[in-house]
Amino acid sequence: MHPTRKAALMSVVFLAVVATGCEPGGSGSSHRTSAEPGCPTALARAERAVKKAQDVDAPWKGPTTGPSAVRGKSVVYLAQTLSNPGAAGVAQGVQEAASILGWHARTINGEGTPAGIRAAFERALDLDPDGIVIGGFDPGSVADEVARAEAAGIEVIGWHATAAPGPSAKPGLFTNVTSRVEDVARISADWIIARSHGRAGVVLFTDATVPFAKHKSDLIKKRLATCPDVKLLSYRNVPIPEAGKRSIGEVRALLSRFGDKWTDSAAINDLYFRHSAAALRAAGKDGAGAPYNIGAGDGDPSAFQRVNGQRYQAATVPEPLSEQGWQIVDEFNRAFAGRSPSGYVAPVHVTTAANSGGALSWDSEGYRQAYRKIWGK
Repeated sequence: MHPTRKAALMSVVFLAVVATGCEPGGSGSSHRTSAEPGCPTALARAERAVKKAQDVDAPWKGPTTGPSAVRGKSVVYLAQTLSNPGAAGVAQGVQEAASILGWHARTINGEGTPAGIRAAFERALDLDPDGIVIGGFDPGSVADEVARAEAAGIEVIGWHATAAPGPSAKPGLFTNVTSRVEDVARISADWIIARSHGRAGVVLFTDATVPFAKHKSDLIKKRLATCPDVKLLSYRNVPIPEAGKRSIGEVRALLSRFGDKWTDSAAINDLYFRHSAAALRAAGKDGAGAPYNIGAGDGDPSAFQRVNGQRYQAATVPEPLSEQGWQIVDEFNRAFAGRSPSGYVAPVHVTTAANSGGALSWDSEGYRQAYRKIWGK
């Protein structure tokens, strides 16, 4: 059984904390003031949504039927940057699942730059694979290369490549594997509203170079605005490849500008908090205290470590990274067999120290067994 399933009782305790307005990871002192929250309707809605999203029971609800394994295929996973643990985690899932089918799978690092991504795509095309994965970057930035792949009969699948899951006609993707960005954005904002009892000062980090990421952060901003006493202090564009060198400076400037008014943060990817922890620590901030940070993806092992240890990240909305790698391989198998995409989208989940059970990942129970049964492997 996944360790998170063993944490149900702890999750109930955490939900009681949220309902009473106490700070997660704190000493148990109440954040609530005597004043009523400025958004009682939004707060009640947020508390219900957070309670549901923290449920640790996750039986497999994905596909159970599909084509048997097609033999002798090769696929290439193009990562925007392997310094993004989410993209790297999915790449590992692709490698693992492809090996089960006897396929040849290769990962190429785009190094986080437009030139690097285009060069990586060119290398992939030179390999003449059966399938290419666009891993975490805008297909529009490589439109010519995508068109060449289509002309060569190469199937292209995205991961976090477009704003919505499922097939795409332009750009031409057999399917895009991701959670529903609307669900992730909504629950990230709701967690802040519930945690703060409707009174927060929020900093929001995004990567405006990736349409999927920018869309997500815009939706978080919109959801936060449903609570008038949750103030968006700053909306920061820090591209993922630059997060390592820019986050510390960004955090220092924000602390200088807003001080204790900055109570919460949301970011489109957990790695922002990996890089900002040093600045928060240097400023004397408590790792279990404000600002309370939630990552709206990807839920990589380092994010779970920060959440579990209450080290400058209070929550994550994790993608089932390995599971999505397996789904990508299954979608390729459907494409190679002349079938339609599965249409599966993983449900949204929120992980905190109270419900993680010490785990370092989140995924549905039994996905490997389900896919192997479909493939006849």
